Amino acid sequence: MKHIVIGALGAFVLSATMAAAEYPEKEIQGIITWGAGGSTDTVMRSVTPHAEQVLGGKVVMQNITGGVGAIGLNQVANASADGYTLLMAAENPLLYKVMGLGDKDYSDFTPINILARGTAVLVANPDAPFDDYAGMIEYIKANPGELRVGSTGPGGLPSVVTAMIGAVEGELDVITVPYDGDGPALTALQGGAIDVMPAVLGASIEFIRAGSMKPLAIVAEEPSDKLPDVPAITTFNDGYDQYLPWGPFFGVFVPNGTPDDVVAKLTEAYAAGAQNADFTKLMEDRGFTLMNISGAEAQDFLTNWQQVTTWLLHDAGLTKSSPEEFGIARPAN
Repeated sequence: MKHIVIGALGAFVLSATMAAAEYPEKEIQGIITWGAGGSTDTVMRSVTPHAEQVLGGKVVMQNITGGVGAIGLNQVANASADGYTLLMAAENPLLYKVMGLGDKDYSDFTPINILARGTAVLVANPDAPFDDYAGMIEYIKANPGELRVGSTGPGGLPSVVTAMIGAVEGELDVITVPYDGDGPALTALQGGAIDVMPAVLGASIEFIRAGSMKPLAIVAEEPSDKLPDVPAITTFNDGYDQYLPWGPFFGVFVPNGTPDDVVAKLTEAYAAGAQNADFTKLMEDRGFTLMNISGAEAQDFLTNWQQVTTWLLHDAGLTKSSPEEFGIARPAN
């Protein structure tokens, strides 16, 4: 009987090892939490074909939008932790708890790779009656309740940048118009449905170069070498220094509990994909900063980003709960 038990256990271990070694045996689903044409979509659809070559399998990507990315995140969280459902998302989940958008964040996931981070930029419709950040502020104060500002919902990049503006300039009376991702919002901006949009430089730079939208300021301490003639926002008000540098990021995740060997294979594949010359050139051309980090380094980055941003939003009065309720420490000055 003892030999039978040992034999059975040995067969189970061998079977599990073989399953991990053979991964992937079927198509992998990649859930992109933002719409087609946006920055998250661009990053994921650019890097994944290169990762597939190393992984030896196919990743079928699908845009599952809504709830500031929460619908897609919950779909992946509820899937089996077997490596066959990947979360392809941006920074927003780190704000869900304090914004009252959900009870899950990246603590429920294992980071495969934080691929890149972006720089925010304020862009305007070409016909807007101002040409820089100072002109925008003057216009808002002279015309309360008229400026239409694009948003991707609570916790999205535009809401964080808007919170910064409010914290530095004081409360401003504008109309916030929500969109399901920065792709649709930037399309609306070019069509004149909105006047201004805080966006990722990487998602808007080609439109800026084409003249279909005009940049007002780079949300950074220094101008970008991609748009050297566009001033940094600190040029207009040094009150932003306390919040910068800040920017969105894009990463691939799997639910906690995914087998270590599967995590290792995915990590290896996406690390190689992020090093591909075509991908690095695209990131450079779009103004993204390549990160390509995983493991403890990625976890530390996520922790720091969450601390800085949740407390910024909380101090601006935009959260539903204090970060303290979720054990999120206030960042050291």
